[in-house]
Amino acid sequence: MNSSEINKLVASVLVAGITFMVAGIIGQALVQPKQLREPAIRIEVAQAPGAAAPAAPTIASVLPLLAEANAETGGQIARRLCSACHTFEQGGRALVGPNLYGVVGGPHANASGFTYSAALAGMKDKPWSYEDLNKFLAKPADYAPGTRMAFAGVSSVQQRADLIAYLRTLAATPVPLPTAAEIEAARAAAAPAAAPAAPAAPAAAPAAAAPAGDSLGARLAAADPAAGQVVFNRICAVCHTANEGGPARVGPNLWNIIGREHSSMPGFNYSPAMKAKTGPWTYEEIDAWLANPAAFAPGNRMGIGVADAKQRADVIAYLRTLSADPKPFPAP
Repeated sequence: MNSSEINKLVASVLVAGITFMVAGIIGQALVQPKQLREPAIRIEVAQAPGAAAPAAPTIASVLPLLAEANAETGGQIARRLCSACHTFEQGGRALVGPNLYGVVGGPHANASGFTYSAALAGMKDKPWSYEDLNKFLAKPADYAPGTRMAFAGVSSVQQRADLIAYLRTLAATPVPLPTAAEIEAARAAAAPAAAPAAPAAPAAAPAAAAPAGDSLGARLAAADPAAGQVVFNRICAVCHTANEGGPARVGPNLWNIIGREHSSMPGFNYSPAMKAKTGPWTYEEIDAWLANPAAFAPGNRMGIGVADAKQRADVIAYLRTLSADPKPFPAP
């Protein structure tokens, strides 16, 4: 390569570099981005003057109620709500849940041989105080997230007090009742802080009349089987299976229950109350059974009902799907 060609090559490189530099200077002069001193879009959440964030609901203490609580009533509640999953006598066997003899004052996860959820196993050395039991009975899932106890809870503080008073009797030496100082401390902790008086609420409107034609057929026609399955999984699945050929648990398998004969699952030990029922399960019977099992079959072992008529219809609509040949709904 001669000197002329080398000069041409060097010149071309210099020209290219100068071109890029000039283009950068011109571009910066034409486009000059500036850092914004505040966001271009401001998102504001409107809040009423003086409004505060909603407080988490509190669970009323049972301590002030225990001295006057009715253990006999609590025993009835325990048999209605708890006996499907728990035994109460000393040395009783575990069912879906552990035996409850000596639970008050005893450690969490204290039943020998019972496999507790990780939530309760993590508290195994902590004793069950009155207030711990109160919180657990009010909302099991909140007290021990991940617990396998699917029961929604006992909303009435008086019923919780009666139930705990009964559980207290399940011991050779019952745990002492709360002292006056403990009760007073519980009352002080529950006392609301002073707040400005709220404006008077407007007069309540008259209660609306029940909608006409609110028959079981009408409720079933509007029912949501998917919502019913959610309710079933929360309330019923702890004691029942729903798949075809599924095993019995505390209660029988419920596949094809609508139109099936009462007490017809082979090998399941039905209560005398259920054995006395004859004929197939109708929609009306299942609705009555779910609403109040104790009234439908006095003496049966199922203690949990579904008070909400819409939820019962959703559950029944779900139970209808548990069949190779679903039965038609009754006419609205």
